[in-house]
Amino acid sequence: MSTEIQHYVLDANAFIQAKRKFYGLDFCPGYWQALIWHHQQRKLCSIDKVQHELKQGADELWQWAQNELGDAAFASTSTSDVTEAYSEMVAWVMAQTQFLDYAKYEFQSVADGWLAAYAKAKGAVVVTLEVPDPVIRKKVPLPNVCDAFDVEYITPFQMLRRLNVQFSWQPPTDL
Repeated sequence: MSTEIQHYVLDANAFIQAKRKFYGLDFCPGYWQALIWHHQQRKLCSIDKVQHELKQGADELWQWAQNELGDAAFASTSTSDVTEAYSEMVAWVMAQTQFLDYAKYEFQSVADGWLAAYAKAKGAVVVTLEVPDPVIRKKVPLPNVCDAFDVEYITPFQMLRRLNVQFSWQPPTDL
C-alpha cells in the first residue's frame, strides 16, 4: 500500500447506514469520534450534496453532523474542476444503454455523481457501501461510475482499517 496520505470523501450511506445498521450514535461513539478526528486531520470529508441529503432526514444524525462536523466538513461541489468532471460523468451515464431513462435522470438528482466528480477532481477516494453491478438497469451505481472514470472507491470498513481506527470495549460503570 502507498505511504501517500489519502483523502477520503464519504457517501451519505457512510453516515446513514452506519447509524442505522453498524455504529449507532448511542452505542458506538468511536466511529463518530473517528470521523471527527480524521476530518480535523484533513483526511476525510463529504460534499455539500451529501449534507443536503442528511438535512432531509432532519433527525439525530443531521443534528450530529451540524453540531460535531459543521459545514466545513462538507466540501463545495461548485468549483470548476468538480463541475467539469460531473458534466463528463453525466454525459457518460446518459450514453449508457444499460440504464433505464429514469435511472439516468435519478442519477442527476442525487449526490452520487457529484461525489464521484469531487473525488476525480481532487484525487480523493470515495467511501461507500454501494457495490458495482454490471447488469443493473434501474439504478446507476456509484461504483460503476467510479470504475468508468478510474476513481478509487472503498467501503467504510476499509477506510477505518486504512486509517488505523480501532474500537475498544469498556465494561459498563453502572453495574
